[in-house]
Parts: sequence; C-alpha cells; structure tokens
Amino acid sequence: MTLDDNDDTIRKILTTTRTIALVGASKNELRPSNHVMYGLQQRGYRVIPVNPGLALDSQELFGEKVYASLKDIPVPIDMVDVFRRSESAGEVVDEAISVGAKSVWLQIGVIDEKAGQRARADGLDFVMNVCPMIEMPRLGIDGPADKS
Repeated sequence: MTLDDNDDTIRKILTTTRTIALVGASKNELRPSNHVMYGLQQRGYRVIPVNPGLALDSQELFGEKVYASLKDIPVPIDMVDVFRRSESAGEVVDEAISVGAKSVWLQIGVIDEKAGQRARADGLDFVMNVCPMIEMPRLGIDGPADKS
C-alpha cells in the first residue's frame, strides 16, 4: 500500500501545528535541517530540536534547548519533523506515537510506509517525502492559523 500525501492533510498539519519537534536537528548551517528549523521558526512555529549528540552538551539551537529524544521534551508536541535515514524513521514514528504527537512529517527522501500505517492507525496525521518549507508556499500557507 502506498501512502498518498494529499494537500488536505498537508494543509491541516501546517495550519493546526504550533509546536514542532525536529528530529535530526543540526548546528551545521549547510544541513537542510538547520535551514528548515530556522525557516519554520520565522513563520511562527515553535521548533524544538532533537539530537542526542547536541543534547549531551546542553546545547541550544536558534534559542531552543536541544533534547536527546522526544520523550525528554516537557511540552506537548503537535508535529514531529523527521530528518533521519529511512531505516531509522520507524523508531522515531513509534516514539512520536508513544508521546502523543498529533502528526509525523518525514522529510524529502525519508520513506517508511509501514511506519506511516502505524501512525495513521493510531490516529496521527502522516506525510512523507515532502518538506514543509516547499509545501507552505505551494499551498499559500504562511504559518500556523493561530500564531498567538
């Protein structure tokens, strides 16, 4: 079964999300995750970076504390944005389910249909192989519907 990402699901995620956990966050300015984190923050989302290596040193990224895992984040997570290899995505999706995230977004090149089936079976919205920074202008979305 192929999971089809449709504009309605993408639009719902991008307009209802306020807090994003970005798994695979990087301090390296050349990495896509760095650009996407900054861009999402500029559009009104709170983006919490997740990277075990950076969390060991109690680092911050764009003013946000870096956490080692989703379970360490002390606030509710609306969306989990995954910058990991496809073979690691399932583990992240399972953790997103366990912490009560509302949606999971697998970035361009990150594909795990079985993980998507698990997420959707547990009531999460799920998209994969797309980037919010590309989808937002394509759909005319400039950030969360409620930026308060």
